[in-house]
Parts: sequence; structure tokens; C-alpha cells
Amino acid sequence: MKIDTEGKITIPPEIQNQLKLRPGTEVKLEVIGDTLQIRKLQNSNRGKEIIAAIRGKATNRLTTNDIMQLTRETYE
Repeated sequence: MKIDTEGKITIPPEIQNQLKLRPGTEVKLEVIGDTLQIRKLQNSNRGKEIIAAIRGKATNRLTTNDIMQLTRETYE
């Protein structure tokens, strides 16, 4: 792995998946001797961020009861 001209590194996809690193995940960098440690910060607001991102995005004016009825009809 190499550092690019902007000082960035790319975390391999298998490590991203293993650690559940997503775009916007906050990390902490710490130097320990000659080692760089990257630690994923625990983000308890992830659910709230997801809800905020999708709030108001629905394009259909169905009520909750309408949606539940459609869901039930799918499995009958």
C-alpha cells in the first residue's frame, strides 16, 4: 500500500466490509512509536443520520395503513 500525492491511502474493500466502514465513518488516527493506528469511532447517531437522510424522500402519499395493507397483500 502506498500513500498518494495528496497524503491519502485507500483502505481495501475487505477491511472496510469487515469493520463496517462506510463513507462518512469517523476514525481516529494515533501514532504509537513508528505505527499508525486507525481506530473506528463509535457513532451512536448512525440511525438518526440515516433517518434524517431519507426523511421526506417518499414520492407516494400512502398512509401507514395503506402501506401495511399492500405488504399483507403481497404475502397472501
